[in-house]
Amino acid sequence: MLSVMHDRRSEERLVEIVRSSALLMRALRAARTVGPPDWLVGAGAVRDLVWDRLHGVRGKMQPKDVDLVFFDPTSLDGERERIVLGALEELAPDIVWDVQNQASVHTWYPRVFGVEVEPLLGSADGVATWPETASAVAVRLLADDSIEVVAPCGLEDLFGLVWRRNPRRVTVDEYRRRIERKQVARRWPRVQVIAEQG
Repeated sequence: MLSVMHDRRSEERLVEIVRSSALLMRALRAARTVGPPDWLVGAGAVRDLVWDRLHGVRGKMQPKDVDLVFFDPTSLDGERERIVLGALEELAPDIVWDVQNQASVHTWYPRVFGVEVEPLLGSADGVATWPETASAVAVRLLADDSIEVVAPCGLEDLFGLVWRRNPRRVTVDEYRRRIERKQVARRWPRVQVIAEQG
């Protein structure tokens, strides 16, 4: 059973780390300006930043991309994603954006991963299905410049340096492929990778 609670101290620590990244803060400001419905920034960009900091990496590491998700059930054909992406690229052209409308995930997921899935209910619901618990974390910059943390699987694995499959959606086979592809242990040697039996 995954813990869905995280203590206030971990949340404050995450916010402090996010604020320490000029790139991530620029991404959050751009996302807030564009303002797609129920938007969040998270996944690898947040996990990588935290794990780099916990491994003593202080340089300006550029994430592979910045994942922005939003929820718009009125636009399932990808048009809203293209509009949001274009607006983000105009505001922050040096950031590689990955934009996904969580309302449309059920329309393409079976084709890509071979598994039928129920429609998601919102962006936080989407975050709760992301493949690893340490990556199922997202943030949003609010109008008053405070940062909202969305961590449906908790923050224990993120700060505990644990790479664990989130059982909500990702298959064991896909999880194993991701371990190989992401080269987790090589980049972050202190991370404990939890193997899955298939």
